[in-house]
Amino acid sequence: MSRITARKRVTRITVATSRSVRDDLLAVEEPLEIRVGGNSLAITMRTPGNDVDLAAGFLVSEGVIARGDDFAAARYCAGATDEGLNTYNVLDVTLALGVPAPDPSLERAFYTTSSCGLCGKASIDAVRTTSQHAVHHDDLVLDPALLATFPDRLREAQDVFEKTGGLHAAALFDGATGRMLVLREDVGRHNAVDKVVGWAVKEGRLPLSGTVLMVSGRASFELTQKASMAGIPVLAAVSAPSSLAVDLAKEVGITIVGFLRGQSMVVYSRPERITEPAPAPRETVSAP
Repeated sequence: MSRITARKRVTRITVATSRSVRDDLLAVEEPLEIRVGGNSLAITMRTPGNDVDLAAGFLVSEGVIARGDDFAAARYCAGATDEGLNTYNVLDVTLALGVPAPDPSLERAFYTTSSCGLCGKASIDAVRTTSQHAVHHDDLVLDPALLATFPDRLREAQDVFEKTGGLHAAALFDGATGRMLVLREDVGRHNAVDKVVGWAVKEGRLPLSGTVLMVSGRASFELTQKASMAGIPVLAAVSAPSSLAVDLAKEVGITIVGFLRGQSMVVYSRPERITEPAPAPRETVSAP
C-alpha cells in the first residue's frame, strides 16, 4: 500500500438491484507539521507526496520567502513519535542565511483542515499578504482556444484522481505555448497550489510571469492570494470564483477565468488578457 492511496473494504449498493462487498482505493489524508528552523509554524492535512514542494509553496503564500534563493533545505524529522519513529509527517525547513524567521504572529501550530488554507488567521486583513511579485503589468495575452484545452489536459494528467476520485489538482501552464510545466494533486485544493508554487521555488522560477494556474475546483480567495504571492497573472478554474476572490484579483491585477468548460468561459477580471475569438469563416455563395 502506498502512502498516497489506501485500500479499504467497502459495500457498494445499487438501489433495488444489488449489494456487494469489495476493496476500494481511497486518497490518503495525513497531517503534515511544517517547522522552520526547528520551530513549529503550521499543521495542515494533506495527501503525502511532494511535501517539500508543499512546504516551500506554503512559505511563499505566507510571505516568509519570495524566491528560490530564500529556501535552503528541508528534512523530515526523526523521532516524531514516542517510539522514536519517523512518520514522514514532520518537515523542518532551513531558510537561507539572512532570511528572517517567520513572524511569530504567523504561527498556527494547530489542526488545519484540508479544505481551508487560511484557518487560524487572526483577521481577514492579515490574509492580505503583500506580494513581492506584482502582476499588474504582466503582458501575457491568451488565445481563448488554447485556454479552453487546459481543463481536459489537467484531468487527463490526474493519475491519483483516476484511481480514487478524491483529489484536487492544480497545474501551471506556459501562457504563450500552452505547455504544462507541472501538475500536483492533493486532498486539499490549497495544498495542490502550494505544491505547484513550491516546485517553482525549487526550480528558481519565481516570479511566475506569463503563466496560467489551472485548478480543478473553484477559484477561492485563498487561491487568488497564492497566485498573487507567486506572481501568476492568470487563475483559471472549472467552477465559479467567490466574490472576495474577484475583488482581490481586481485589486492586484490578476485575470480570473471561471466556468472554463468545453469552449466557453467567464472572465471576471482583467479581460483584456484574453484575446477576441477568431470570427467564423463566411460561407461563399456561388452565383447561379
